[in-house]
Amino acid sequence: MILLQNHQQQLNGNRMGVDRSMSKEKYDVIIVGTGPTGIFTVLELLKINADLDILMLEKGKDINERECPMKQNPGQGCLNCDSCSVVSGWGGAGAYSDGKLSLSPKIGGHLEEYIGLDSLKTLISYADKIYLKFGAPDRVFGGDKSKIEDIKGKAIKSQLKFIPAKLRHLGTGYTRTVLTNMKEYIESKGVEIKFRVNVKEFIIKDEKIKGVISSDGQKYKGKYIVTAPGRENADWLSSLAPKLGINTSINPVDIGIRVETSAVITEQLTESLYESKLIYQTPTFDDKVRTFCMSPYGEVVNENNQGLITVNGHSHSDIKTENTNFALLVSKTFTEPFHEPITYGKNIAKLANLLGGGVLIQRLGDLLEGHRSTPERINRGIIEPTLKEATPGDLSLVFPYRHLKGLIEMLDALDNLAPGLYSRDTLLYGVEVKFYSNRIEVNNNLETKINNLYTAGDGAGITRGLMQASVSGIVIARNILDKE
Repeated sequence: MILLQNHQQQLNGNRMGVDRSMSKEKYDVIIVGTGPTGIFTVLELLKINADLDILMLEKGKDINERECPMKQNPGQGCLNCDSCSVVSGWGGAGAYSDGKLSLSPKIGGHLEEYIGLDSLKTLISYADKIYLKFGAPDRVFGGDKSKIEDIKGKAIKSQLKFIPAKLRHLGTGYTRTVLTNMKEYIESKGVEIKFRVNVKEFIIKDEKIKGVISSDGQKYKGKYIVTAPGRENADWLSSLAPKLGINTSINPVDIGIRVETSAVITEQLTESLYESKLIYQTPTFDDKVRTFCMSPYGEVVNENNQGLITVNGHSHSDIKTENTNFALLVSKTFTEPFHEPITYGKNIAKLANLLGGGVLIQRLGDLLEGHRSTPERINRGIIEPTLKEATPGDLSLVFPYRHLKGLIEMLDALDNLAPGLYSRDTLLYGVEVKFYSNRIEVNNNLETKINNLYTAGDGAGITRGLMQASVSGIVIARNILDKE
């Protein structure tokens, strides 16, 4: 834990007893969204200029209030909360995530295109030190060169592309601890944080940002606005951009399944590397399928994702199961005249919800044989599902044939690296969808064409993970400080 008493004493002395908790008429900086982009923007601003008046607005709850009702009452199903505590609130979706900090500049987003490779490497190292300062564990996975070469050789023989990467794993428990430490530090510096405030519009005059308006009509005025809404509000930002005259480009949409198997089967992929990044170009349709978010000894979980029940996976720092789960995602880039990849992904997830009332589960053997899985078939298998709420069903009724074929071909190829994965008892959950926004047009400082309006992170379609989202906040903060 970080000791905050000395910071608070210094704060009170420097500001001559001024109460910074009171709402102001105007702020220097307003941050919309308290995920890693918003948090790291504030941390960097405070490091250089602690006298800025900063307001953070978050539609979700404080981190100590973020608790999914399904955890408290197993079996009741998703309650479709107005703001899902799994993906919204202090820390963003990362608070409930596996807490994987990729230390490779080649994984987790497009920041290299804006700031260059060397700068990205430097800032990843810089951000990593900040995570350590706030309590992240010091173990780094992926440094075993002999293991990397072994997996790389097997991957090549299976026509899989292996991307070695070092990562720091927090685990779900540690993630919340780190984020709580960050929040306490930020509050000790006098930053005002408002929860359950859903920003809907921007106030703009003469091509310059002037503030934001919440869903209840409240106006918040500020000189600089940083909007970092995360994936959960990606479509809101995409729909707003054309009204502001801001161009967007279509990102690929990632749709797939979460695979669950015995941890023993995937041990050689996770033991020293923790997560193996593997990409496959499918032989039938030449589509890109990739592994994502491996969770060794973890659990499969529900997410309320923009009103839809989708699937994800976590590994805890202190709780272990006998299973490992990971996502297999098919990436598709659409061309003219189609401009709605998020809607496409939503409709596939909606079909799974329609058929199963939420997430569907199916044994691989049943899928290959054309059977709908039943509770009896799943109970006969050797893999016990960790997501008890999932409904046994038939994923072939949900996915387009092209997607389903690619997923099956990828599982077959992975069996060469993890023998036993392509077995009848392997469990498949659907649907997992990553709602990346159409990428918002920004300059190299992540500023839009609207003067002093910045956007970054996963919700802006610029990053795809905790580390690059954090770095994007640092980039924005430094540009604001340069202007100041």
